[in-house]
Amino acid sequence: MQEKYMNIALKEAYKSYKKKEVPIGCVIVKNNKILAKSHNLKEKKNSALYHAELIAIKKATKKIKNWRLNNCDIYVTMLPCPMCASAIKQSRIKNVYYGINNKNNEISKKILNTIDNNEKVNLIGPILKCESKMLVQNFFKNQRKKEIK
Repeated sequence: MQEKYMNIALKEAYKSYKKKEVPIGCVIVKNNKILAKSHNLKEKKNSALYHAELIAIKKATKKIKNWRLNNCDIYVTMLPCPMCASAIKQSRIKNVYYGINNKNNEISKKILNTIDNNEKVNLIGPILKCESKMLVQNFFKNQRKKEIK
């Protein structure tokens, strides 16, 4: 099941890639049903708030008409940044399945693993690491080529 949903997240990430966005995709699942899926849209929307995870959380909460995403899982191609990790924790998502780490992985992991007002969030990964890594590497390789021209 993990690879099935991560493959869907990768398809979402590829949508970002085609839009010249950092290729991050995610899927939120509850009881083996997809509640929401999304990909980065920061450039298109000209806003730092359009991370794949935040968009998916917004869609999922709207769909179930509750801000609490209890017993939901999120599949994301890259370990969430600290902002998204906080939103995931506040949303009460239970498990984060991820493809690759990010530059801020220690901060994100600390946010998700801390028991405070909310339970800790389980981290499971890497899943389909090579596929996620290749997509991100190709994206930044193409970006560098454009900067040289």
